[in-house]
Amino acid sequence: MLVCGVYSFYPKTIKVTWLRDGQEVTSDVTTTEELPDGDWYYQVHSTLEYTPRSGEKISCMVEHASLKEPLITDWNPSMSEAERNQLAIGASGLILGLVLSLAGFIYYKRKARGQNPFRTDLIIINN
Repeated sequence: MLVCGVYSFYPKTIKVTWLRDGQEVTSDVTTTEELPDGDWYYQVHSTLEYTPRSGEKISCMVEHASLKEPLITDWNPSMSEAERNQLAIGASGLILGLVLSLAGFIYYKRKARGQNPFRTDLIIINN
């Protein structure tokens, strides 16, 4: 699902349109009413339920009295470097958390059985 959010506009009347390869999309589109921001400005949100296809160009087009021409924002499916870094940091934190949780669980289970987790065995062999 793609979301196109338009913020801080006045006057209230606005048109948000989804484009697929330059053609207007009318199915699977939901748009909110113009919502007041509380400071004389408005905001609106439009969603498109979308299944990506190779080579397809999806855009959100905004038409408003304050614009000389429609504002078109293309959806770019590739992640920016900052988004990739956030994802890598999050994944690393998740893995570290899982490893520490597993180590804590093993330590708890051994302690609960009365065993020292750092146990050594002494074997005596008589000749």
